[in-house]
Amino acid sequence: MTEPLSVVQAVALSAGLAWASGLRLYLVLFLAGLLAHLGYLQLPASLDILKHPLVMGASGVMLLAETVADKVPGFDSFWDSLQTFVRIPAGALLAAFSLGVTDPALVTVAVLIGGTITAGTALSKAGGRLAINTSPEPFSNWTASVSEEAAVLGGFWLMLAHPWIFLGLLTLFLVLLVWLLPKLWRFLRAAIARVAAFFRGGGSDANPPRV
Repeated sequence: MTEPLSVVQAVALSAGLAWASGLRLYLVLFLAGLLAHLGYLQLPASLDILKHPLVMGASGVMLLAETVADKVPGFDSFWDSLQTFVRIPAGALLAAFSLGVTDPALVTVAVLIGGTITAGTALSKAGGRLAINTSPEPFSNWTASVSEEAAVLGGFWLMLAHPWIFLGLLTLFLVLLVWLLPKLWRFLRAAIARVAAFFRGGGSDANPPRV
């Protein structure tokens, strides 16, 4: 039987679930439930539902669908656009519930910080995939997809085994994200404008999106 998480492990788990949810929400849900079911992860009572067979079955089915959808060039961006509305609130709730606290102020802070982390990860993923999909070959897409899956698996191990290292790396990621998001936003606006121009009949004259 696993021991309860230390304060540092709980904070790392909270931040890690929020971060990973922006990449692969259903992998996060299934993996957390599986590790808890096997006794490798001590979840707070508020997240015990993740190891329920029905929840694990549903997250497993969605994980399979997400794994396939994420490797289809073009369709992955459509999938991301839909799932972003699910990932951000889910990541915020996972971040709050994983702390196992009941104080409304702490829960609110965890939701706000967790939701921000998830939103940053999800938007950077969506922007990166949109840029990758401008390439006609599928290998960049597959490489990015497998890399994200590996990042989530590695992040889970690191946040539990070496929480201080994980928190340090997450801090560096967030600093990089602050610098990167404005560039991604400009790219997304240019890409949207290009698509709109195409449907108005001016696609051939539209300028390619630049970061």
